[in-house]
Amino acid sequence: MAIPLSDEIRALLDGPNFAHLATLMPDGSPQSVPVWVGREGDRVLICTGESSLKAKNTRRDPRIALSIVDFHDPYKEAQLRGRVVERRPDGDFKYGDPTSIKYTGKPFPFRNPEGRVALVIEIDKARFTKLPFEHTPPA
Repeated sequence: MAIPLSDEIRALLDGPNFAHLATLMPDGSPQSVPVWVGREGDRVLICTGESSLKAKNTRRDPRIALSIVDFHDPYKEAQLRGRVVERRPDGDFKYGDPTSIKYTGKPFPFRNPEGRVALVIEIDKARFTKLPFEHTPPA
């Protein structure tokens, strides 16, 4: 059952923060990949090609896990679980370009529209954490 996202989680998703998407391989083992994310209300959008491993895995089993860390404060993070509920064709880069602009300041550079898709994810469980540390690694 989809849940509403907190303001803190929405802020993490809306910023240019990298997320890690975990999907399930055919044998049940996890596969994790860093991804760009977009947001539409309480749904998460991930743009990819239908031939990617994440697209193949979620076509077979829609369950996912997603972790996201604030780029400037890595002790601010969220852990999400949910499922892909929709696959939107994105040959016109309607979803891919805004996401690319958020991360790079430019439209998505690989303009082959064939097989582009936006995975639409509903979140079932979400947890936000802000640990009391300051990221100050030694030089």
